[in-house]
Amino acid sequence: MPQDQRPPGTDPLSLLARGEIELQGRMPWSSNGTFLATVSECGIIQAAIYKPHRAERPLWDFPGGLYQREVAAYELSVALGWGLVPETVLRDEAPLGTGSLQWFIEADFEQHYFTLLEHEQYRPALQAVATFDLIANNADRKSGHCLLDGEGKIWGIDHGLCFHAQPKLRTVIWDFAGEPIPAPLLDDVARLAEDPPAALRPLLDDGERAAVVRRARAVVRSGRFPEPGEARPYPWPLV
Repeated sequence: MPQDQRPPGTDPLSLLARGEIELQGRMPWSSNGTFLATVSECGIIQAAIYKPHRAERPLWDFPGGLYQREVAAYELSVALGWGLVPETVLRDEAPLGTGSLQWFIEADFEQHYFTLLEHEQYRPALQAVATFDLIANNADRKSGHCLLDGEGKIWGIDHGLCFHAQPKLRTVIWDFAGEPIPAPLLDDVARLAEDPPAALRPLLDDGERAAVVRRARAVVRSGRFPEPGEARPYPWPLV
C-alpha cells in the first residue's frame, strides 16, 4: 500500500500529544460530539479530529469512553503493522476535557468504500480493512469511513464502536465474503494473537482484550472472510 506523506521533520504522535489544541468547529453528521481542531507546536500547524468524552451520546449497547476505543484502534493497527488508522492519542488537557485527538487526513471525500471497490489497485487495502474490522469487532464500518488520501493510501476512521466483547460486527464490506484472507494478513493476525499489544491494557477492559485475541485466533482458523448473516447486519446509513 502507498505510504502516507508527513511534513518533513514532523513527529505526528509528538505533535498530537504536546501541541496546543484550538477548536475550529463541530463536524457535521456526527452522532457524538466530534470537532475539527488544529494542533500546533514550534510553528507547525496540523488539522486534527478531537472527540471529547463529555460530548459522547450515551448508548445502550456500548459503555462510555468511546474515545478510548479510537486510540485502541490506532494501537491495534500499529501492532498489526498495517498503518490503517491515522495517528491517534489521548489528551487530558484539551478544550472540552479528556478525549482522543487524531491526525486529520486530507482526503478526496467523494471517494469511499463503494467507489474504491471499483478499482483493483485498492483491493488489497480494502481487504486489510475488512480483516482489521473482524479483529476489532467494528460495529459501524460505513462506506464513508474508508478515506483515500492524496498519495493513494486508504485509511480507516471512526472506530468508537469497536472492541465490544460480544459479537457486534456491522459493516458494508461484504464483497470479499467466502474468499481466502491473503496469507500475509493472516500471518500478521497470527502474530498478534500470540502477542497481543500491551498498549491496549489501559484502553480496554480484561474481557475486551481477551475477545480481541479470541477473534484473531478465529480469523486464523477460518482463513476466510465471513459471510453476512443476521448476526452481522449492515450499518445504517451505509455511507
